[in-house]
Amino acid sequence: MGVPKHLNKIIVAGGNTLEGKITVSGAKNAVLPIIAASLLTPEPVRIDDVPELLDVDVMCQVIGAFGASIRREGSQLYISTPEITSVEAPHDLVSKMRASIVTMGPLLARTGRVRISHPGGCAIGSRPINWHLKGLEALGAEVHMDHGYLDVKASALKGARIYLDFPSVGATENIMMAAAVAEGTTLIENAAQEPEIIDLANFINQMGGKIRGAGTSVIRIEGVKEFSGVNHTVIPDRIEAGSFLLMAAATGGDVFVQNVIANHLQPLLAKMEESGVHFREEDDGIRVLSDGIYQAVDVKTQVHPGFPTDLQAPFLAFLTRGKGTGVVTETVFENRFMHVDELKRMGADIKIEGRSAIVQGVPRLTGAPVTATDLRAGAALILAGLTAEGETEISGVHHIDRGYEFIVEKLSRIGAEIRRKSD
Repeated sequence: MGVPKHLNKIIVAGGNTLEGKITVSGAKNAVLPIIAASLLTPEPVRIDDVPELLDVDVMCQVIGAFGASIRREGSQLYISTPEITSVEAPHDLVSKMRASIVTMGPLLARTGRVRISHPGGCAIGSRPINWHLKGLEALGAEVHMDHGYLDVKASALKGARIYLDFPSVGATENIMMAAAVAEGTTLIENAAQEPEIIDLANFINQMGGKIRGAGTSVIRIEGVKEFSGVNHTVIPDRIEAGSFLLMAAATGGDVFVQNVIANHLQPLLAKMEESGVHFREEDDGIRVLSDGIYQAVDVKTQVHPGFPTDLQAPFLAFLTRGKGTGVVTETVFENRFMHVDELKRMGADIKIEGRSAIVQGVPRLTGAPVTATDLRAGAALILAGLTAEGETEISGVHHIDRGYEFIVEKLSRIGAEIRRKSD
């Protein structure tokens, strides 16, 4: 699956107007915990709209190490885990992707034990797992550190009232999955409210779980003893959708972004409207009608339902061509402006002051050799390359392939001059 490893650069020639229809894939940040939650049941599970991404591959390998058998047919994933054969997550897989930490909850629920090393992932700042551990301990688990591994055991999980100091998505998911089998009632207060949390709750409920309040700050979970198999369709990827909307707006395109839940993108749509970009919500998507001229605006990232940190980099790239000055303030991760230096290589006028980036719009960007430092930075550089004069050569594209399915092919179909090449 996926892109041949030798095609490790993306070349973008700027100046083309994007026109046509582009389809959004299933949400990476929804499907990863759903794959983990399939471990709750010994019965077969089918997941539809699963994107072909490096992160999905890694998560499948992680649950495969626990005894799951996995088969992919197109965008469908068939998973069967009649028996858990190991409770230890291989370090080499976990170090590739921090989302693998969400296997702790379902493994603890199914077997009462899990051994996992500290997770890896994008280098965008500290993302402590103490909130995960605090929640699991409240349910009755004991946590020990052993040669760099977390060894988590629970002879019996019991419902508890858990207040999260920060509404962590991963911690909310882990606690939800463990609490799904815990005896009695669990309340998660100050829970994450992202759409991906709702999708996970719907998946668990379809299997027989009893979760209420997902998508609000208080989630109530009644533990059940058994889970059945299920067929489930993953929600569309709101971050991919937002990236495409911004690319269309920045290039002066007429693009219908299909398979979008507009309600998931309200903070972005509000900022695009404020900047003067014309768009129209239609059945199953959003149509952008842009002349490529728009005003700079200020934006501050927040936990959901605020402006998503995952769209900060693409939005900052969008502002480099806006009229006037915009300020982007990052409140979620402390190390998420690494793309700024790369954008400046292309002629962007950006100054960093603490947790804010002050972006002065410029009349033109010029293509340059740049490096994607993380997943969303990669999307930002593609956006900048689409609007720049000349060719932009992007290295570090393995980051992009973690979260954007067939992005070169999709953009090519709507008029972008974009291709892969070997180093």
